Amino acid sequence: MPKTREQKESIKAKLTDAFRKAKSVVFADYQGLKVTQADALRKMARAAEVEYLVAKKSLITLAAKDAGYDLDAKKFPGMLGAAFGIADEVAPAKVLGDASKTSSLKLVGGIFEKQIVDAAKVIALSKLPSKQELLGQVVGTIYAPVSAFVRALNAIRESMEKGESKVESPKSKVQSQKSEAAAEATNVESAPGTSDVPAQAPAAA
Repeated sequence: MPKTREQKESIKAKLTDAFRKAKSVVFADYQGLKVTQADALRKMARAAEVEYLVAKKSLITLAAKDAGYDLDAKKFPGMLGAAFGIADEVAPAKVLGDASKTSSLKLVGGIFEKQIVDAAKVIALSKLPSKQELLGQVVGTIYAPVSAFVRALNAIRESMEKGESKVESPKSKVQSQKSEAAAEATNVESAPGTSDVPAQAPAAA
């Protein structure tokens, strides 16, 4: 059923707002996409903070021009859907690129860094890590030295605990010192010339 003028104006206004807010836009031909696949695509888009909209090429062209882009959507093949990246520049390409691996969806072009780009550029962008993936890599890099430091501390602690088990207890140490002192006293008493008893005078001839 054809859309009314009011419906078309509402869709155009929504598209214009999306073009103005988006950090990047990716266009895809969704012809042949199954309903279940379309639902899965929208779910993936929401999770990645990507707004996915489907509209006639004439409305997409008018909305893009209202947002300041010299875009002719009629140059793109097939039935056109647009993914708008609100939080992450790479996210729209990632979402549609992932969806294209298991469906008939085809990346046909987009807008990146305020420039209109072709399908090859969008496909290359779809293979880059997303912002969330990059953040995960950064956190992992920061955490790696910390974990190594913690492991080193644990090794030192374990080594100290093993060493303490071999150290003499204070009681045994005192007893050892007493034994050493008694042995020294015995040695002194038995040493020649050190007795307190006077030596006998030699017998008279």
